[in-house]
Order: sequence, then structure tokens, then C-alpha cells
Amino acid sequence: MMADTPETTSETEVETGAEAVAIAEATPAPAAAAPTAVTDLADLGSIAGDAPQGDAAVIAQRAEVPLREQELDKQGRAYATGRRKDATARVWVKPGTGKVTINGRDQEVYFARPTLRLIIDQPFAITERQGQYDVIATVKGGGLSGQAGAVKHGISQALSKYEPALRGTVKAAGFLTRDSRVVERKKFGRAKARKSFQFSKR
Repeated sequence: MMADTPETTSETEVETGAEAVAIAEATPAPAAAAPTAVTDLADLGSIAGDAPQGDAAVIAQRAEVPLREQELDKQGRAYATGRRKDATARVWVKPGTGKVTINGRDQEVYFARPTLRLIIDQPFAITERQGQYDVIATVKGGGLSGQAGAVKHGISQALSKYEPALRGTVKAAGFLTRDSRVVERKKFGRAKARKSFQFSKR
């Protein structure tokens, strides 16, 4: 009786193992997990970052879509207001041959100094649009230097409205920011804002 027990047990284990193999073969393999839908922007960003060209694709999409819409008046011109020191300039920009008119006069007559005309031309120089736009501006207040800066500020604003794609270039150069520097006020007891009168000991 004792000799028969191990043989019976071993046969039972063999049969059980064979049944397990048969059941495993008969059971279908689990299907691969379906890809989960991306519902979070963070997940989308991580997926784009994991892809070798994900960043390039995102940058290309952003470059294709302008951040702002073109702003034109009924005459097809872009308008903007520029300020510098005490001067205020109203500027209209439209496609043309590069003619700049200030208060009804040509820029070479109104701004006789070449440095002032160079200031006005800076927005067109950095955007490579020299000779492609006509500018009509009316400016008042301040002196010639402040008026030139005001016209430059207005041209930069108007150019970015006519061609929104150029806004990044003009903004990176700092031309869209209003220059807040003004003359410091004179103080009592001093000749100017900081200059003192000559000191006499005796």
C-alpha cells in the first residue's frame, strides 16, 4: 500500500500539468492594450517631446499661424501712435516706394540732420523692408530729437500691424516699447537737475 501511493500521486500531478497546458493553449492570448486617448495638454506636450521631431513640428505650426490679425483702415493703411519725450506722432504706413512725409514736408526737409533720418529708418532696416512702404506722419510737441523718436515708435507699431509676422523681429529690437526717459526736473538750490553752482569758499 505504501509503495502504491507515490506512483498514484505522480500520475495525478502529470495529469494536472497536462490539463493546465491544454487550458492555456485553449485560452486566447490577451489582446494588446488599446492606446489611450490624449485628453490633457501636458500629455500631448510629453508625447511631442518624446518624438524626435515633435518640437520642430510644434514650432512650425506656431510659425505658420500669426499671433495677431492685420489691422488696416478703409484706405488700406496701418495706423499707430508713437511717443517719445514730449513728442507725439500719428503715423500711417502703406505699401509704396519708401517716401516719408512729416507734417506735409519731406523727411529730408523736416529732419535735416542725417542722424534723425537714420533713427526713422531703423524699423525698416531690421525687417528688410527699406523702400517698400510709404509713411505719412503728423508730429507735435518736443524737439526734433524727440519727434524723430516718436515717429520711429509709430512706424514700428504700424509696421507690426500691417505685417503681424514682423512683430517678433521689431519687438526683439525694443522698438515697440515706449522710451520712458524724460528730462529730469530742476531742483532748487542747483543750477540744473544735478549741476551745482560754483562754490566760493571766501
